[in-house]
Amino acid sequence: MADPRVRVAVVFGGRSGEHEVSCKSALSIVRFLDRSRYDVVPVRITPGGTWVFGPDAGSPEALDLEGLLDLTKETDVPALASLAEAIGALRECDVVFPAIHGPYGEDGTIQSVLEMVRLPYVGSGVFASAAGMDKEFTKRLLVADGLPVADGVVLRGGTGTVTPAERERLGLPVFVKPSRAGSSLGVSKVDDWAELDDALAEARASDAKVLVEEMVHGREVDLGVLEHPDGSLQVGPPLEISFPDKHEFFDYEAKYLDPTTIFDIPAKLEPAIIERLQDLAVRTFRSLECRGLLRVDFFLRYGTEPVINEVNTFPGFTAVSQYPQMFRVAGLDYPALLDVLIATALARQPKPALES
Repeated sequence: MADPRVRVAVVFGGRSGEHEVSCKSALSIVRFLDRSRYDVVPVRITPGGTWVFGPDAGSPEALDLEGLLDLTKETDVPALASLAEAIGALRECDVVFPAIHGPYGEDGTIQSVLEMVRLPYVGSGVFASAAGMDKEFTKRLLVADGLPVADGVVLRGGTGTVTPAERERLGLPVFVKPSRAGSSLGVSKVDDWAELDDALAEARASDAKVLVEEMVHGREVDLGVLEHPDGSLQVGPPLEISFPDKHEFFDYEAKYLDPTTIFDIPAKLEPAIIERLQDLAVRTFRSLECRGLLRVDFFLRYGTEPVINEVNTFPGFTAVSQYPQMFRVAGLDYPALLDVLIATALARQPKPALES
């Protein structure tokens, strides 16, 4: 008798600097997928780019990160160095859950492969993934739709600096960011223009294109958008980030390593401000033509005026990450959130190719 369960490939790891973060997101996904509904196939892309398909965990509720990596060790199962081989193996699955952060995954790369072979997958398509990964083009698209973003300067080609006129316009402090990296990798706060060259070098170690942005003084608030199978959009409650003073901003350590970082859900905001943030989050989702899910990170300038800082087409996805926590407070626990994302992906199943 055929297995009636949906066969889900959870793809994680990858070649970016966010490999470890991706593994942690995948661990939660693999652990919490309901085995009465899903046959789960963990698929790790190694830092070298090979694909390793593992068996399902015997006891997923007891699975830890080491156990997940053991399932996909190249010594235990053959690694597929050929992309064609990997695609062939993926086509044995009903849907793909790409739990990859950063370049070679969150940027439209894996989405383009899945589109070509008409495999349903969780999350945004090629365009939204690529645009959402590139901070410059995210801002250009949002500005074109009249959405508020921080002022900034783009430096391309791994060279150049901020002109005197631009320094006067931006003021201090500024933030220096790689245009196409996540998890705050390569991000620096610059309080003195004498620090700029070092900050640019750090950012350029991650990406040749760099943004130098004004500092927006105000509260840091995130909102999540979730698409349901019928196409309706649900916005989770606002989340406010608070972190210890030893961090100058919400950096990698504050995000992933400091247990004293606090997520206040729902954030204590006036109803009118919450309504404004929710409207902007939905407009951002539609402006970028997202699918499935999106996290929109805001600053509230002077506590009242929303400014869109960044977007994440596949945000951190451990059970304690911001996005799942927002929807847990909204009444959708982690396994149910996974159910919605997979159902939405299957509802958008690509149409079969026309016969020639």
